[in-house]
Amino acid sequence: MLKWLNEKWNINVKWENFILLTIAGIINAFGVIVFLSPVKLYDSGISGTAMLVAQQTPHWCSLSLILIVLNIPIFLYGLKKQGKSFTIYAIYTVVIYSLCAWLITDILPVDVSIVSPLAGSDLFLCALFGGIISGTGSGLAIRFGGAMDGMEVFAVIFAKKLGLTVGTFVMIYNVILYVVCGFVIHSWILPLYSIVTYAAALKTVDFFIEGFDRSKAAFIITTKPEPICDSLSEEFENGITILDAKGYYSDSAKTMIYFVVNRFQVGKMRDIVHEIDPKAYISISEVADIFASNMVK
Repeated sequence: MLKWLNEKWNINVKWENFILLTIAGIINAFGVIVFLSPVKLYDSGISGTAMLVAQQTPHWCSLSLILIVLNIPIFLYGLKKQGKSFTIYAIYTVVIYSLCAWLITDILPVDVSIVSPLAGSDLFLCALFGGIISGTGSGLAIRFGGAMDGMEVFAVIFAKKLGLTVGTFVMIYNVILYVVCGFVIHSWILPLYSIVTYAAALKTVDFFIEGFDRSKAAFIITTKPEPICDSLSEEFENGITILDAKGYYSDSAKTMIYFVVNRFQVGKMRDIVHEIDPKAYISISEVADIFASNMVK
C-alpha cells in the first residue's frame, strides 16, 4: 500500500518514520497537556498560540481542534517549499499530537484541569519538564522528517524575504506571542515562565537534531603530513583526509589534514601533532552529524 502511494504521488515515505512520528506526537502531547496546559503556561510557536486561543474561547473549542485548524493549513501552504513527504509527515504528527491531547484531557482518568498531575502548581517544574518533554517530541519529529509546529514552515518561507535567519524569525514570533499573552491575561508571571519552557525545549530539540555528544573536527595545517597522519592513524584508528594547501604570506606548499575525534581525544591529538610539528596550525570545530561509515584515507 505504502509503496503504491509512493509511486503514485511521487513521494518517499517510510513506515518506520510513521512509527517514530507517532511516538513523537504522544511525547509532545504528554509534555504540553500534563505539565504546561494545567497551569496555563505557553508552548512556543503555533502550539503556544493555540493554547492562548483555547483559553479565550468556549470549552467546545478545544486545544486539539485549534492545533489542527492552525497547523494543517500552514503545512499545506508550505507544500511547494517543503515537499510532499515533509507535508505528509508533518500533518500526520500534528494529528497524532492533537488526538493524544484530546485523549488525555477528555478520555483518560487524569485530571489536568487545575494543576499538573505530576508537578502540581510548581511553575518552574512545569516549565522545565514541560519544555524538555515537548522538546523531545519536537526533536524526534524533526529528526524523522516531520514537524510538530507550523511556525518552522512560516519561518522557512518568510525569514529570507525579511532578511532574517529561520531561528531569529521563530524567536521574534515567540517574543511577540509571550508579550501578547501577558497583555491578554494581565500578568507577566506565566509568560516569563513560558520563556523557561521555550529555552528548555529549544535546547532539547538541538540535542535530538545535532546529537548529545558532538564530535570535533580538526583542521591541521602542516609541512609534515606523513608522520602526523601515521601517528594519528595508529593512535586513534580513524580515517584521515588530506588536502593540498598553500600559505598566503609564505607562498610555500603545505598540507591540510581533516581529522574527526571525540571531545576527550582533542588534547591527545594536539600533543601528537605538535610533538611532530611544533609550528602546525590546528583549528577545532564542532561536528553535529557524520553520515559516512569511514573517512577517506
